[in-house]
Parts: sequence; C-alpha cells; structure tokens
Amino acid sequence: MLTDSLIKKIQETRAPIVVGLDPRLGQIPEYIKETIFAEMGRTPQAVAEIFYVFNKGIIDKIHDIVPAVKPQIAMYEMYGAAGLDAYTRTIEYAQSKRLFVIGDVKRSDIASTAEAYSTAHIGQLNIAGEIQDRATANFITLSPYMGFDNIEPYLADCREFDKGLFVLVKTSNTSSRDIQDVLTNDGKPIYAHVGELVSKWGEPLIGEMGYSAIGAVVGATHPDEAVQLRKIMPHTFFLVPGYGAQGGSGKDLKGLWNGEKYGMIVNSSRGITGAYASGKFATNEKEFALAAREAVLDMKADLEAYM
Repeated sequence: MLTDSLIKKIQETRAPIVVGLDPRLGQIPEYIKETIFAEMGRTPQAVAEIFYVFNKGIIDKIHDIVPAVKPQIAMYEMYGAAGLDAYTRTIEYAQSKRLFVIGDVKRSDIASTAEAYSTAHIGQLNIAGEIQDRATANFITLSPYMGFDNIEPYLADCREFDKGLFVLVKTSNTSSRDIQDVLTNDGKPIYAHVGELVSKWGEPLIGEMGYSAIGAVVGATHPDEAVQLRKIMPHTFFLVPGYGAQGGSGKDLKGLWNGEKYGMIVNSSRGITGAYASGKFATNEKEFALAAREAVLDMKADLEAYM
C-alpha cells in the first residue's frame, strides 16, 4: 500500500516533511530569470523553463533529507501548455530522485468527469489500446463537497496503480470556518462529518502500518479542531498545510501524531523554497537551493521537539 511506502520513506529520512513547489515568478532568483528570458524572451515557455530550473535546483538539494514534494498545479497551468509541461517534468524529476509527489490539484466534479481527472492525474492513459507512458503524481488532493460519487472514481485507480488521495477536511485558511465549522442538526461541525466520511471511505485501503491510502488535509492553523479530527480518524494519514508562512509551528502539531511519529506529513512551501530571501539561511540568491536545505533542517528540528 502506498501510504506504507511513504511512512517507510519518512522513517528513512526522519523527516515527516513535504516541500511545496509553488513557484511564483516574483519569488524566483533574478539570475535565473535573466538568463532564461535572454534566451527565450518573456514568454510562457520561458516562465515554464524558469520554474523547472528552480524546482530542479531545490530537489537536488533536498531529495536526500525529505520524503516528498507537493507541486501546486495552479501555479503552472496559468501559463498554459508550457506550464503544465513544467509541472509534469517536475513530477518526473522528483520521482527520479526517489521522492513521492503529492499533486495539489483539489479536483471535484461528478463521476464521469472525476474519472477523467483521475486518469489525468493518477491513472493510466489508454489511447485506442495503446498505453501512454507518462509521469503522474503518487497522491493528489481532492475536494469532497459533491459527496462519494465525486471520490469513488479515484478509488479504482488508487487500487490498480498504487496511488493515494488527500481529501480536504479542515483546511488551513482563516475563512474555512465559514463552511467547515457550521454546526449541523446533531451539533457537530461539518468538518467532523467530513472526517467521518473520509475515514469510512478509506477503510478498504488501510495498509500494514495502520493507515489508509485515503488521507485527509488538516490544517496546522487549527490545532484544536485537528486534535478532534485525529480522534475521529485514527487510521487516516494527515497532510498538514499551514506550517511556517501561514503561522503554524511544531507546537501546534503536538496532538496530531497519533501516538507515534508517523501519522502525518507536514507541508511547507514559501518557508523553504523562499528561504534564500529571508536572510537567515543564505547570503545571496545563488544559494537559494542551499538555503532551502537549511530551512528543511530547521523545520525538522522544530517538529522533532514536539513529536
């Protein structure tokens, strides 16, 4: 089961950390942009190449100390086909370095459309009987708002191709309370009901290490709610955003480890990939990848203090 493999990789690296690869042009070192713009002009193709070069530099410096990366597809697809190509190339390169890839795609739609999304992001493309060899993510994120028939089409691909999901349950953004915290007739918040559903959906895919390949997104910025959800979902592996730039810390995660060190993986994006600009980990922008490595080690120490 895929989550077993991810947990073993976490044990190997001793780092329950996923690095978010969410490139924004304004945050890329100037020397990378200047070089590629000079060669390719100010075009979507140039931006895609800039993103890939930047991601590759980060991956080269962190692949031996973290188990996974998480590219946010929106940052790539805004540049069209070239951007999506950079997204796919990033997945392929990360996996060549033995990293797990969580594709942050947050899809949600009716069953027939969900089948197409699943094929695109974790499945196998069959064109008139010929299988296309291409890189796809190991896990993807999904929204559960449309119910089980929105999730079910992905489960077949999870079983057949050893893939996994992280379903949004309690997200890290402040206004998540507008919907997720609304109380239902039984007095429970919506996020608790969604947590119960995700736990149920994941039961057939629980691996040897006690966690399902159907995980949950639970934000570090809501520690009390997260502790409640851990009780509701003891066999659900958590993807935890909100660490670092959004305000979450190792202390906020203290109640989520489920009795051991391997019940979740914690995401940091800007705090790692943008560490070179903080002044804490680098002296110049050409050390952006080394600064990312130092930021990972700093995050690892913070998490270990509260495990």
